[in-house]
Amino acid sequence: MPRLAILSTHPIQYYAPLFRALHEGPLDIHVFYGWEGMARSEATDYGFGVKVQWDIPLLDGYPHAFLDNCSKEPGTHHFNGIDSPEVTEQIENWRPDALLVFGWNYKSHLRALRHFHGRIPILFRGDSTLLDEVPGPKTWLRRIILKWIYRHVDIALYVGRHNRDYFLKHGLREDQLAWAPHAVENERFMADDEEREREARSWRRELGIADEELVVLFVGKLEDKKDPRLLLEAFREAGHDGVHLIFGGTGPLEHSLRSEANEMPNVHFIGFQNQSRMPVVYRLGDVFVLPSRGPGETWGLAVNEAMACRRPVIVSNRVGCAPDLVIENETGWTFPAGDQSALSRTLRQALAQNRRLTMMGEKARELIGAWSIGEEARRIDKAVGIAAGA
Repeated sequence: MPRLAILSTHPIQYYAPLFRALHEGPLDIHVFYGWEGMARSEATDYGFGVKVQWDIPLLDGYPHAFLDNCSKEPGTHHFNGIDSPEVTEQIENWRPDALLVFGWNYKSHLRALRHFHGRIPILFRGDSTLLDEVPGPKTWLRRIILKWIYRHVDIALYVGRHNRDYFLKHGLREDQLAWAPHAVENERFMADDEEREREARSWRRELGIADEELVVLFVGKLEDKKDPRLLLEAFREAGHDGVHLIFGGTGPLEHSLRSEANEMPNVHFIGFQNQSRMPVVYRLGDVFVLPSRGPGETWGLAVNEAMACRRPVIVSNRVGCAPDLVIENETGWTFPAGDQSALSRTLRQALAQNRRLTMMGEKARELIGAWSIGEEARRIDKAVGIAAGA
C-alpha cells in the first residue's frame, strides 16, 4: 500500500471529501495542514470580509496533523501566511513513498517542493490558468520563475483544459500530466432532492416570489473579481416581467449593490449562507450565473454545485471551468466577460424558454456526475501508483 503524504494549507470544504475518499481507497494517506482555518473556530475570510466557521465536518474520516505555523499573520492571503519550519522533518518522519502538494505559493509548500525533489516522487495540485495573462516583461519573468518551480514536480494533476494548457506552457511534458477532475461532493448536493426543492419554494415565497416566476441566482463573494455589478445591470437591461434576481453571499460590494438595487423590488439579497444550507440555496434559482471577469477565477466550483442541483448555468469566458462544463444550449451558456449587452441577451434567451431550463438542468446534472470526488480519487490513486512505481 503506497504511503502518500499530502501537504495542504488548511481544511477546505472541497478537499475534505476527497481526503476521505483517498483514505478509503488503496492508499495509506496522511494530510499535513499548515493552518487550522475555519475548521475548529471562526476565522476571517478575506473574500467575504466576515468571520466564518464552516458547519460541515472537515476533519472526520482521514488521518491528519496540524503543523506549527510561525507566521505572524496566519492565513492563505499571502506567501508568509503558511510558514512551518518543521514541515520537511514532520513529513519525513512519516516515511511517505510520494508527496502531493496543493499549491506552491506559500513558504512551507515551496520549502517542501525544494526539499523532497529527487528524494521521493512529487505530485502537484493547482488550478491556475493562462486566462489572466497580459503580455509584457512581468509575465515573462513570472514564466521563468514558474518553470523553475515546476521543475520540482514529477506529475501535475490538472483539473481541466485551461489548467492543462497552463502546465504545458510552464515546462511540464505531456507524460507528466494526469487529469483529476475538479470536483465537489455531488452526493451532498443531489441528496434529498424533493425535500430541498420544497424548502427552496417555501423560501422563495417568503421573499415574495410566486411559484410561476423565474429566478436568476448568483452565489459567491460580492467582489470585483466575480463582477456581480455586471449581472445586476444586465438583469436591469434584460427587463423581464415576473423574473427575480437573488444574490447569495457577502463581500466588499454588498453595500453598493444593495444601494443600486434599492428601487428594484425583484432583486433580493440573502447574505452569507453556510455549507449545510447551500443545496437549498442553489435550488432557489432557475438558472445560475457566474459573470466573473477575474483575475483569478481559475475554475468556479459553484458551477459544479449548481449543476449537481440540476441547474443550468451562465458563465463568462473568464471562468476556468467554461470549456469543460458548459455545453452551449445544453448545460448552459457562455458570454464574453465584462460585456453587459451580451449577458443581457443571454439572460433573455435563457428566460424565454422556461421548459427548456428544466431539460438543461437535467443534462447539467448528468454531465457533472462524471466530475465526482470518487473519480478524482481514482485518478489520484492511479497517478500515485505510476509515480511510486507500484
